[in-house]
Amino acid sequence: MEFFKIRKDIPFMRHALIFNVISFATFVLAVFFLFSRGLHLSVEFTGGTVMEVGYTQAADVGKVRDTVAGLGYADVQVQTFGTARDVMIRLPAQKGVSTAQQSERVMTALKAQDAQVELRRTEFVGPQVGEELAQDGLKALAMVVVGIMIYLAFRFEWKYAVAAIIANLHDVIIILGFFAFFQWEFSLAVLAAVLAVLGYSVNESVVIFDRIRENFRRYRKMQTVEIIDNAITSTISRTIITHGSTQIMVLSMLLFGGPTLHYFALALTIGILFGIYSSVFVAAAIAMWLGIKREDLVKPSSKKDEDPNDPNAGATV
Repeated sequence: MEFFKIRKDIPFMRHALIFNVISFATFVLAVFFLFSRGLHLSVEFTGGTVMEVGYTQAADVGKVRDTVAGLGYADVQVQTFGTARDVMIRLPAQKGVSTAQQSERVMTALKAQDAQVELRRTEFVGPQVGEELAQDGLKALAMVVVGIMIYLAFRFEWKYAVAAIIANLHDVIIILGFFAFFQWEFSLAVLAAVLAVLGYSVNESVVIFDRIRENFRRYRKMQTVEIIDNAITSTISRTIITHGSTQIMVLSMLLFGGPTLHYFALALTIGILFGIYSSVFVAAAIAMWLGIKREDLVKPSSKKDEDPNDPNAGATV
């Protein structure tokens, strides 16, 4: 399915150096903000108090969030679970304030709004748990990266694996750089979005690399740069359909999903936009500079096997 078909190949690789210089500068800034400002970690990572409260009727999550935020908690997380009457509240740890004191203060404020609200459960998520979650998250990220490299190396060739993983890590670091610069809350949901972006971005790179491989087989007289430009141009319609439909869904979560899904959808939005950019200008360009050629993907045929009527016979890349 195609919305449109471009007859003339767009010379993407002609501007590859300029765009990669911009990408490198953006990447360096993202790393700088990560080290200078750091990530604003949520309760899952830093530790804090988790409360479960119950209402006799459907709870107004927005009202509950405003009530708790009015107590001075800037990073409070409020969401329903199970049913609309059950609400989970996550509070950041405060120096000199115990879990019991925090929960008592919150319940006093909530009972002022609804006297029938009751406390179901309260517990303290310690820094040790937060540290374990952070380590598990980093391990998951590392396993995804290694898995992608192995997959691409087997499916294509090591040059493509290196190019794709550099492009994907470029997307991840830039997402983290945005969260560090604006000090947006980094939670487990955001980490899940980062892992999703890795898989989503590599899919776009695989589509382009597949078309490059097909072009090497089909157009033997074309140079490598022409092969890559044709591959990217011929997949533009598919890219618009796939990424456009995905972004519509993510945008609906961003606009209507409320605070619970806000940063999750924001991370996906940044990742999708930079994923398209990196697959075209980063992954393809790095593969080109690493010296990909027809022989990397297509075994050269012997002269006796060539069709004498084939106009591409004898051509090399």
